[in-house]
Amino acid sequence: MDQKKLEEQITQYPVCEYAFINPADIPFLEQVRYICRTECPQYGTSWSCPPAVGSVEECKERCLACSGGFLFTTVSEVNDAANMEETLATRLEHEEITRKIRDLFREQCRDVLVLSTESCAVCEKCAYPDAPCRFPDKMFPCVESYGILVTELAEKYDITFMNGGNVVTWFSLILYP
Repeated sequence: MDQKKLEEQITQYPVCEYAFINPADIPFLEQVRYICRTECPQYGTSWSCPPAVGSVEECKERCLACSGGFLFTTVSEVNDAANMEETLATRLEHEEITRKIRDLFREQCRDVLVLSTESCAVCEKCAYPDAPCRFPDKMFPCVESYGILVTELAEKYDITFMNGGNVVTWFSLILYP
């Protein structure tokens, strides 16, 4: 992995902060998955969410099979962070940046695991559970769907996640062999 080359390429994109991480530092917690199960309306409705992504233990095994990772954020300003429609609308740009950065990593290693924001929104209605994902190359499971406490990981690597009252911070995590 040519980290220096990647860092030069990443400057083309509006990435706020980033860090190359050790997958062993990723905090996996069943409590994160509990929040998915009890509070998220997407639970059980998408290939990018539990239970489709597997158990937290299975997700942890997938992540720990990787030798390195790249955690990054983008930020978006909104008029009212409590307005979920406005807030979620800013996610699409982050997802597009995630795809482009994933492609940079794929230039150096074909197999990457990409985790990103919220539930996938590529299709108007997900094929789950009746049929396979229609766009597996575009669908990124949610970081939290893997049971990852992303704020703790961000703190460990000095990445800010509280950027102001009407600033939305989006995270993506790319893991590579």
